[in-house]
Amino acid sequence: MENSNREDGGRLYEFLEQVCARPAPFERCTTRELWTDAHTSGMMLKLHLDAEADAASRSGAFIARSTDWIADRFGVGAGFKIADFGCGPGLYTTALAKKGAQVTGIDFSERSLRHAREAAQRQGLDINYINQDYLSFKSSERFRLILLITCDYCALSPANRTALLRKFGALLEPGGQILFDVYSLNAFTARQESTSFGANQLDGFWADERYYGFHSSFLYEEEKLALDKYTIVERERVREVYNWFQHFSPESLAEELATAGLRVESLLGDVAGAPFDGARPEFAIVATTA
Repeated sequence: MENSNREDGGRLYEFLEQVCARPAPFERCTTRELWTDAHTSGMMLKLHLDAEADAASRSGAFIARSTDWIADRFGVGAGFKIADFGCGPGLYTTALAKKGAQVTGIDFSERSLRHAREAAQRQGLDINYINQDYLSFKSSERFRLILLITCDYCALSPANRTALLRKFGALLEPGGQILFDVYSLNAFTARQESTSFGANQLDGFWADERYYGFHSSFLYEEEKLALDKYTIVERERVREVYNWFQHFSPESLAEELATAGLRVESLLGDVAGAPFDGARPEFAIVATTA
């Protein structure tokens, strides 16, 4: 019995060591699993559609204010071509199509796009939705405006960020613009490392049957990078989800844009046109070709 307990303790110890292990920056990407898993994709869609929540999407009030500002700032109207990368259930694409824009939405969540297509059909809107990883998206079409909203850019590795910015440059019409938002260095300073454990962690977000969840938060000071690492233990499987959060200063973001042949046109507080404030946890950029 003692040997058995020692062996069980050893296995549990090794498992916990793995749970708490600090991975190298961007060592793993699990974004696809998060957005395509049968249960979690449904939970993510629920968060998207909660107009009061500021989680998977911004709140309904913010999106309304943001799309009004976008339409005014960029002169959106009939025939104005927009590509929304990571469009989710079409909250921005639907609103901008109503303003006359010719909109393409790209997302790899089949569940979210099903909702987006149904919403467009109900409202008589002609929106082109593409079920694809936007990192692999290719098109001969050119766009007047490209959107990447809700700090999606910050979840990408440096190599993927550079590749995506170059893709954006190639997809723009002459004089076209890019609007996206990122986490600030102030947000990084406010973060702390931690580890937590609980049954049905996050109120059942990870599975529809009972599970145990571990959440480890890591900070990478040199890279200004944070990671929320989740280990979900179900009866039949154990899985890990890595949520990366790159943080930027206006200067570091401008450097990344320059490597891809782009430049900052405007620095903003958010994608609803607020003035830039370095103390806020996020800021937004309007970029164009250099």
